[in-house]
Amino acid sequence: MAKVWKFKDNIDTDIIIAARYLNTSDEKILAKHIMEDADKDFSTKISKGDIIVAGENFGCGSSREHAPLALKAAGISVVIAKSFARIFYRNSFNMGLLILECPQVDEINEGDEVEVKFEKGEFFNHTTQKSYKFTPIPPFMMRLTQAGGLMNYAKESLR
Repeated sequence: MAKVWKFKDNIDTDIIIAARYLNTSDEKILAKHIMEDADKDFSTKISKGDIIVAGENFGCGSSREHAPLALKAAGISVVIAKSFARIFYRNSFNMGLLILECPQVDEINEGDEVEVKFEKGEFFNHTTQKSYKFTPIPPFMMRLTQAGGLMNYAKESLR
């Protein structure tokens, strides 16, 4: 189970990780600054394995691999949203961050305890005792995530 952190529609990549931190690719530094323009203390509140739940168009804005990398480095295990910006969607899988689309996220509240059940194609909200189906992940994208991202997948493929 993981704790939910809730965000609204149209969370852009500058909210996820502000441009002022793009001069580094150091995951530890990026992790300290995720979502800080939405909540300055966010990175100190989360625990490894926590989940972000958001509305539509999560990850809109500029194309930056730093955004999913920072979320993953901070310990976010999955982002569940109504929809994702196209470039963020692909960057997330390339960086090894699991993302799931589900239209019923409005029913999930901050602080709820949620468990993703891949074998059933759903996640279960232990707080409300409700299950929600997520849009299936294409098999290749799931392999990228399981490998830890595109670079790791490529390295494994060469072995």
